[in-house]
This record gives sequence, C-alpha cells and structure tokens, in this order.
Amino acid sequence: MLTNINPKLPMRDKVLTKIFYLNQLNFEMLGEYAEYLIIAKDNIEIHFFEFKELDPKENYGQVYIRTDDIDVLYHSLLTNKITIHPNGNLQLKPWGQKEFSLLDPDNNLLTFGQKI
Repeated sequence: MLTNINPKLPMRDKVLTKIFYLNQLNFEMLGEYAEYLIIAKDNIEIHFFEFKELDPKENYGQVYIRTDDIDVLYHSLLTNKITIHPNGNLQLKPWGQKEFSLLDPDNNLLTFGQKI
C-alpha cells in the first residue's frame, strides 16, 4: 500500500537549485540527471524537474515538511543566514502547528511545521 510521498517541484536552473538545497539547507544528492534532481535530508526526499520557462512570480509550488524540533531547525537556518519568508516567521497556528516558511530560488514555498 502507500508508503511515502515525494513531491516534485519545478526548477529553472539545476545549478542554483543544487547550491541552495545542498549548501544552504544541507540536503544530500540522491540522483542527478539531465533535467531532473533528487535530493534528501533525514526522512524526506524532494524531486525537481527542469522548467526553464517558469516565471517565479507565478509559481505556486509548495511543500509542507514536518519536523520534530522546529525551534532548533529555525534557529539554525537564521544562524546560517537563510532568508525566512517575510510572512513566514516562526509562529503558532490555530490548527495546532508551530510553523515557518522560506522560498527557494524558484519561489517554491517550503513550510516547516511541528505539532504542538
């Protein structure tokens, strides 16, 4: 039956996507192909497909990533000078989550959350 979900997000530039996820967010490379990337960190995996014509202002790609230590993750990103989305600072949400968000180079929204 169902065992996992691996989101697929658009990317305009494979090099910029690799730099952001590997060097800034500390993901590791699982696979690299002509027009496709697969990266992973801990128990999650994200796939990227090349979409050179993507207009980042019109990109609605989003991923919700659960974590078990959101405070440590949030502060480690701030320490590493990763830009948090202007409307996505760490906050408690009415749906019982503590969340924050950031954008990748193609405006894919990454929201990190932990149940409270």
